Amino acid sequence: MPAPHTPDAFRADLLACLHVERFVDEVAARAPYDSFDALRAAAAESAGRMTPAEVDEAMSSHPRIGERPTGQGTAQSFSRAEQASADASDEALARAIAEGNAAYEERFGRVFLIRAAGRSRAEILSELQRRIELDDAEELAIVGDQLAQIALLRLEQLYGDAAAPIGAAA
Repeated sequence: MPAPHTPDAFRADLLACLHVERFVDEVAARAPYDSFDALRAAAAESAGRMTPAEVDEAMSSHPRIGERPTGQGTAQSFSRAEQASADASDEALARAIAEGNAAYEERFGRVFLIRAAGRSRAEILSELQRRIELDDAEELAIVGDQLAQIALLRLEQLYGDAAAPIGAAA
């Protein structure tokens, strides 16, 4: 995908990668980038400093694992693709994930989040079962890391092959 020609389009792409306004503001303010590596470094640094409130902000745009995202848009398209897996039609596995999601939400008060891209549903269920046993601080740190990983994967899909400069000056 070619780099957007407007600051608003670049900001919309950043928001689809990580729904945190501070992240969008910081990364957009440094545009244009002379390479994808420079953009990735700025995004990684910013995403790596999420506060608990920003984790909540980012989580508002993520569907439950195993559920199809509603609506149209870049973020929803990313979620659909990220959750596609070879074992997606396994009904017993889908039920176990749904039950795990409910237990996780009861335990932590938010949906379970994992970088689903490249993982099978069985791997996701195993990680859900492991993480539900963690304490709140450990799990919050993992969620923040998973959000950052997802953001960087999405950013690479959008701009990994883009010619410099990337992004319009803010």
